[in-house]
Amino acid sequence: MDTTTRAVSISKGAGQQATDWRRKMSDNIAYALLTYTALQIFITIGALKTKGTSLLPYLALIILVGAIIPACRGFERRWTSLSAAQAADPALEARFRRDRLALWLLAVGLPFFLTALFKGLALAFA
Repeated sequence: MDTTTRAVSISKGAGQQATDWRRKMSDNIAYALLTYTALQIFITIGALKTKGTSLLPYLALIILVGAIIPACRGFERRWTSLSAAQAADPALEARFRRDRLALWLLAVGLPFFLTALFKGLALAFA
């Protein structure tokens, strides 16, 4: 983490603090990755478990968790490239809310979508 993303807020003067959108997005990405991984473990892997000792569910977990990282990195890159002045701009709130919504829909929705997809494929080829 670089020094530009460590500040929680940027001083506006006279005791007021402006929101640092870079930091807020970084925090949301970290929590979304944890949520996504937990959902993958408990939902997708539970649905993929087969009788026997197949390593396929665990390989799928590694691939699926690894696949989400580039998407999250894209969100983070967009926000960490802001200057300190841009990061404190209240006009970015709508953009932040849109990106945060997309991030959380991806983090929560993708494990359920993948589980439904895997179960559907299993039924189709059974």
